[in-house]
Amino acid sequence: MRGSEQGDMERIRKAVEQGFGGGDVLVVGDLMLDIHAWGSVSRISPEAPVPVVRRLRQTLVAGGAANVAMNLVGLGLGVKLVGLVGEDDAAAQTRQELARAGVDVGGIVIDPQRPTTTKMRIIGGHQQMLRLDQESTEPASPDTEAALVAKVGQEIGGAVAIILSDYAKGVLTPSLCRSVIAMAKERGIPVLVDPKGADWGKYRGATRITPNRSELAVVAGRSVSDRESLVLCARALCKDLEIDALTVTLSEEGILHVSETAEICVPAMAKEVFDVSGAGDTAIAALTASLAVGFEDRDALVTANLAAGIVVGKVGTVPLAQGELLGALDALTHAPLHFKIHDLAGTRALVDSWKAKGEKVVFTNGCFDILHAGHVSYLSKARGLGDRLVLGLNSDASVRRLKGPTRPINEQGQRALVLAGLEAVDAVVVFDEDTPLGLIVGLKPDMLAKGADYREDDVVGAREVRSWGGAVSLVELVEGVSTTRIAGRIAGNA
Repeated sequence: MRGSEQGDMERIRKAVEQGFGGGDVLVVGDLMLDIHAWGSVSRISPEAPVPVVRRLRQTLVAGGAANVAMNLVGLGLGVKLVGLVGEDDAAAQTRQELARAGVDVGGIVIDPQRPTTTKMRIIGGHQQMLRLDQESTEPASPDTEAALVAKVGQEIGGAVAIILSDYAKGVLTPSLCRSVIAMAKERGIPVLVDPKGADWGKYRGATRITPNRSELAVVAGRSVSDRESLVLCARALCKDLEIDALTVTLSEEGILHVSETAEICVPAMAKEVFDVSGAGDTAIAALTASLAVGFEDRDALVTANLAAGIVVGKVGTVPLAQGELLGALDALTHAPLHFKIHDLAGTRALVDSWKAKGEKVVFTNGCFDILHAGHVSYLSKARGLGDRLVLGLNSDASVRRLKGPTRPINEQGQRALVLAGLEAVDAVVVFDEDTPLGLIVGLKPDMLAKGADYREDDVVGAREVRSWGGAVSLVELVEGVSTTRIAGRIAGNA
C-alpha cells in the first residue's frame, strides 16, 4: 500500500505508538452511563411474544461524550471533560469510570434537578434485545449553562483540540456552543463537532462537523443517498456554516471528507459488524487525534475509519485501545488490495488529490482476462510515464460484447483483485461501456497510454486528452504473448 492513496501507514503507526503526541483534548457534551445486561436466550416468554433473557452479568461504561473521552485516553491523549450529571448513583458511577480511565473530571457540573442520562442495553448472546433510557432532554438552565461555560474557560488552557459531542440531552445549547467556539477561535484551537438535530446554526464557525448520513439528511431536509447529492449538500453547509469541512461516516461505504475544494473517500474497513454503539465517538476521537498531530486529511480519515471498524466488531459501547489500533494497522498493511478498487467517483477523488500534489496521472485500459508477462511489462512501462497509473477494466458484460460469449475466463472481481496486486497499478475502476471514453473524460488524466499496436489517432480518448493539455503514449508490447493465445493453448491441451 502506497501512503498517499490509502494513508501513510508508517506515519500513522508512529503516531499511534507515540500516543498522538499525548496532548490534551477538551471534550464538551452530553455525559451518560451505559449499562449492559448480558445474558442468554433460549425461549420465548409465555406472557408475550418476546424473548426471555437470562441475565448472567452486568457491566458499566461511561457513554456519550464520556465515551469520546475514554477513546481519546485509549489513544494516548490527555482529556479534560466538561459535562452535566445529576445527583444520583449513575453520576457517581460515571465519574468513577472516567477517573479510573485517567480522564480529568474537574469540569463536570452537577444539576440536582435532572437525572444522569442512563442507557441500559439488554443483550442476549451478541444481539441487543432492548434499550431502556432514563434522561432529560430539556436545555440546561441559565445558571447551569453559566457554570458549564465557566468550566470550559477553566479547562481550555493547553488544549490542542476541542470536541463538541452532542447527543441532544441539553448541554450543548446554542449559546454554549457559540461561547466555546468563540473561546477556541481566540486561542487558535480547532473545534470538531459530532452533531445532532436539524439546526446546525449553533455550530457556526467550528472547524469540522462529523455527521453520519442520516444526520446529514435531517439537516438537509432531503435524501442524500447518492454521492452527488451528499457532496453538494456538504459543500453548501461548509459555506453556510463557515466551517472547513464535513467528515461524513457512511456505514459500510466508509467515510467521506468534503470541503469547498476537496473530496476524499476511504472505503469501510470493518470485517464484521456486531454493534454500531459508540462508533461515531471512536471515529471523532481518532480523527481529532490525527488532526492534532498534523495529519493530512487522507491519513486522518484512514485512522478514523480503521478505529471505528474495530469497535463495531464488538458488542456494546467499548472504547478503543492503542494496541487494537496497532493490530488493525498490521492487518491492513498485509491485506490492502481491495482498497485500490474504486468506482468512478472514488477514482476521481483520488486523481484530484494526486493532481493537487503535482503528481502526473496516467490512464490505460483493457480486459486483462488472463494476466501474463506481456500485461505486467506493459503496465510497468505505462506507470513509468508518470507518478500514478489508473487502470480502466472492462466489465464482464463489456468483455463478452468485445470478445464473444466464451469470455471472460476470469470474472471482473477476480481480474480487478489480481491487477490491484501489481505494484505498478495505483487504482482500478471497472467500466461497463464498450469504450473507456466516459472514464477518461471524467478523470481527465495527464497521459493516456495504449499499446504500440494502435495508431495514436485511433486511440479512444486521444483527442479529448490532448484538448486539456494531456498527451498520448504508445507503449511497446511483448511480442508473441496474448490472452487469446494462452486460452487457445489451454483449450488444445484439454
